[in-house]
Amino acid sequence: MPHLSKFLVLSAPSTAASLPTAAHFELPEKVLQFGTGVLLRGLPDYFIEKANRQGIFNGRIVVVKSTDGGDITAFERQDGLYTLVVRGIEDGQTVEENMVCSAISRVLSAKSQWDEILACAANPELTIVISNTTEVGIQLVADDVTQTPPVSFPGKLLAFLYARYQAFNGDKAKGLVIVPTELVVDNGTKLEGILLEQAHRNNLPAEFIDWLETANSVCNSLVDRIVPGRPDVTMQDTLAEQLGYDDELLTMSEVYTLWAIEGDEHVKEVLSFHQVDKGVVIQPDINQFRELKLRLLNGTHTLSCALAILCGYTTVREAMDDQQFASFVQNLMLTDLLPGIPYAIDEQVGQRFGMQVLDRFRNPYIEHRWLSISLNYTTKQQMRNVPTLLHYSRQVGGVPHYVALGFAAYLLFMRGTRQEASGWHGEINGTEYLIQDDKAGYFADLWNRLGPAELTRTVLHNSALWGHDLLTVPGFADEVSNYLEQLIEQGGKATLSKVLNQTVDQQAAVK
Repeated sequence: MPHLSKFLVLSAPSTAASLPTAAHFELPEKVLQFGTGVLLRGLPDYFIEKANRQGIFNGRIVVVKSTDGGDITAFERQDGLYTLVVRGIEDGQTVEENMVCSAISRVLSAKSQWDEILACAANPELTIVISNTTEVGIQLVADDVTQTPPVSFPGKLLAFLYARYQAFNGDKAKGLVIVPTELVVDNGTKLEGILLEQAHRNNLPAEFIDWLETANSVCNSLVDRIVPGRPDVTMQDTLAEQLGYDDELLTMSEVYTLWAIEGDEHVKEVLSFHQVDKGVVIQPDINQFRELKLRLLNGTHTLSCALAILCGYTTVREAMDDQQFASFVQNLMLTDLLPGIPYAIDEQVGQRFGMQVLDRFRNPYIEHRWLSISLNYTTKQQMRNVPTLLHYSRQVGGVPHYVALGFAAYLLFMRGTRQEASGWHGEINGTEYLIQDDKAGYFADLWNRLGPAELTRTVLHNSALWGHDLLTVPGFADEVSNYLEQLIEQGGKATLSKVLNQTVDQQAAVK
């Protein structure tokens, strides 16, 4: 079977994927991208490909391989081409799309091709820098921008910007729009601060530092799309048969897209590809999107996780196939968590986001394991759900029942019964699991000494865990303790059924 290549695409084979045309390979390089990972291929590069096909952006991407790990030979063999396989559910309907993306023009190694990368700085068509170097990438380290290359991502970017400043004699019209996508809050603000500090430490000219600050836009951004990358071998073989070629870079993603970028009209003008997909949002404040993702998607995952495991479910999709559990997730998200978001959210916007999350949870092509979600469980609870609980109590009043049930299940999940070198292990339904949480020992000790009611009050009172004494939330401790005892005595499914029926009865009584 042939491999994906420019020759294969231009020979117009019969394939199940949509293909670029010859004209797309001639577009100028407008983007410098630090990172070769699947998230970049599945989100920013996908948007640029879509825009190119609609004649809107009309530019390609030079990709910088920043780290020593991995290689770029697959990109070379395939002329930078890769197939994006989109699978999932949107508005209750199954979506399947195969697209051969030609947005990447070439991939250069920072280690061996640094001079070629710096030469791109003199390209007048270049207007954008994108990065995804993981959270570790946006850090201030001792760096020398004259090295070939500098050690850190900010050092490499600073050297590139200085080369551009020199190439265009400080022309402020040649500044760039820089959009980091690393999962760091205020990633653009932090990156810009590091660039300025590195510029001072490297004794770069004051005129350049002024150009750096005034001619360039470094934008905060938030990305959200599940891009697992290559599917399993069975699905790879099936797709190869459907497509009629092999693709070493084949990339699978869900349907949902979000790239929220903090920017003004100039940023919108430069990032013209935003016009082709509602998933690209450019506006002065993106905190709404961060709160929605953190509270509704991540918060729901965290509060559903232990209960799902108690009910015997391994993956998110498996749990969502159960109507009762799906009802719990929907009620938790839209009845308890949405009103508790500590940020002004339009209710219709929140409801729409919540329904999209439910579609994503039901995606039959994504296998998201609950035990993986339980990693660093306590920290996630504190960051994602405690602010929501406090805001709900102040603004709505009463106890959010589904939050209380989720929290009770979390307490039971944290009951360590056996310690090994790998850490504390718990047991549910006769199956052992590793508690991957730095507070596992603390909970094991409490479970060894205390009954459910006293344990609940002790944990909720621990301000060091939550940043707040949760015993001060009216009624919450009693509700959690009651649910915890039910979970111990009756199990996950029976308790869930009882809670859902009680809620229906309460709603009927109100009516």
